[in-house]
Amino acid sequence: MSAFGEDVRAVTEATGSRSVILIGHSMGGSVIAEAARLMPDRLLGLIGVDTLENIEYPLTQEALGNMIAPIENDFQTGSRQFIAEMFSPSTDPQLREWVFSDISAAPPAVALSAMNEMMSQYITGEAAGIFDQNRIPVFSVNGDLWPINYEANRRHMVPYDAIVLKGADHFLMMDRPEEFNRALEQAIRALSGRMQRGH
Repeated sequence: MSAFGEDVRAVTEATGSRSVILIGHSMGGSVIAEAARLMPDRLLGLIGVDTLENIEYPLTQEALGNMIAPIENDFQTGSRQFIAEMFSPSTDPQLREWVFSDISAAPPAVALSAMNEMMSQYITGEAAGIFDQNRIPVFSVNGDLWPINYEANRRHMVPYDAIVLKGADHFLMMDRPEEFNRALEQAIRALSGRMQRGH
């Protein structure tokens, strides 16, 4: 995650911008949190997309091992099974197959390394600790497959708020693009408005 965060910082610095909102989907939520740790002075805030539901998620090493084992044993089949739980029954079948094909084509060593690293931050508490170090405004635009723990998030993120799209799944930006774009614009306006008001 720290290497991904360094990549985001490098791109941000190359643009020369000093008023940045970082947006990250899924694992991208952890990536933008890492980037925020590296350049808090450049940020207006972060927007997670179906991520950061519970920054205090109580994950154990055993549970992570059980989650990863099928993917380690047979990456193609295991990754498809893992992703299948992230779709709504109403998701477009062609989109579903495209996502399956794209994810199962990833280099297994890279995918497993990144997934282990991201999930391990919940075991160690670092996932929340990143936000304790830098009190950066966070907004998320999420589907409703998984509940948001507002209380836990607000212990670490100042402030935190979310827009939840009813009946949307993990790939809401592709399955419900118009509704998602409206919600994303609302989140961007909220973060930009905080800066203009001097908060």
